[in-house]
Amino acid sequence: MTTQTIADRRVLGRVSLRNVTLAHGGGGKAMKDLIDDVFIREFDDGSAPFLEDQARFDLASLALHGDRLAFTTDSYVVDPLFFPGSDIGKLAVFGTVNDLAVGGAIPLYLSCAVVIEEGLSVDVLRRVAASMAEAARSCGVTIVTGDTKVVQRGACDKLFITTTGIGVIPPEIELRIDSIAPGDGLLVNGLLGDHGAAIMCARGDMALDSEIESDCAGLHELIRNLLAAAPGTRCIRDATRGGIATVLNEMAEASGVSIEIDEAATPLRTEVRGFCEILGLDPLYLANEGKIVIAVPEAEIAQALDALRAHPLGIGAALIGRAGNDKPGRVVMQTVFGGRRIVDMLVGEQLPRIC
Repeated sequence: MTTQTIADRRVLGRVSLRNVTLAHGGGGKAMKDLIDDVFIREFDDGSAPFLEDQARFDLASLALHGDRLAFTTDSYVVDPLFFPGSDIGKLAVFGTVNDLAVGGAIPLYLSCAVVIEEGLSVDVLRRVAASMAEAARSCGVTIVTGDTKVVQRGACDKLFITTTGIGVIPPEIELRIDSIAPGDGLLVNGLLGDHGAAIMCARGDMALDSEIESDCAGLHELIRNLLAAAPGTRCIRDATRGGIATVLNEMAEASGVSIEIDEAATPLRTEVRGFCEILGLDPLYLANEGKIVIAVPEAEIAQALDALRAHPLGIGAALIGRAGNDKPGRVVMQTVFGGRRIVDMLVGEQLPRIC
């Protein structure tokens, strides 16, 4: 049977104005035209026979992928909307896909809800929607439902996006943050802090000779390869807000282990390290949007590293530390100067509006 898109079944509306107005959130023809012209044209792949108030799934087809449903949601309020290496659209898709993937789920469907500030350029909205559609296709997921709201000038900053994701976890996969044991290795898949640094550069906070790009990426394939090579993997977490320091503290606390990491083994870009020193920032707390922290049993560390380094998004993978039983819940760093310091969870915020 030939798949028909919504555009095949009815005439889609067109937006005639250059900027979003309050009428575009009023529930009438102006809103229909905005949704048709900006979102339906980008997101529709023929999987939804009609526009309903909800997306509908065949349970039998979901069960083919696994025996547990994974469900997550996140909101994205990054400033600026477009930054080196990515934008709010890709961030919203990749961020939610990664939240599913780190639990071992196969990402399948996303929703997209947008809050738009009155006066935002329609062309900007088109760019974001096109970016989301491209990111979704690259991850093999479909954006199946959504919502649009328009608020008065000043009620939000240009554009906020909320994406919710559904995936299915295969029966053989069991990743839990409370399963880490003494002796396990702690791995990362590459250079840390690039996203936080890219946002800082995009705001003009620092004048750097070389432009740092965000590491924003979908990690589903990388994680799939990792789990095939190291099936005993205990836990995977994506190190977004709060950086790897926050993730390591969450792991240590949940599993009742101590964690010690080696500063010399922690991969950082020279430029990131440099401006952190200038500004007094700790790179362990910088946000990432394409980096994960992985706890792997001692016997599978080598296989895990090989699998990560064989993928473009894991070339810089490194073993940065190990779990122990010294002081449960505590994270310590062995510094390059030969000392040891406690790595606490982030208090307050280093950078606002980063994701």
